[in-house]
Amino acid sequence: MAFVINDSCISCGSCAGGCPVGAIAEGDGKFEIDENTCISCGACAGACPVGAIEEN
Repeated sequence: MAFVINDSCISCGSCAGGCPVGAIAEGDGKFEIDENTCISCGACAGACPVGAIEEN
């Protein structure tokens, strides 16, 4: 199950730096996770300082 970034995202980029498969990129107003690339490892959720990433 892929992870998603909710509207609490502050666009800091910490999640993108923590993703081992490069599934996260800056989107329109917040970062976004490509669900087809995401391996559901949860590294991004641990890297997010505001808890904006959750399992979909």
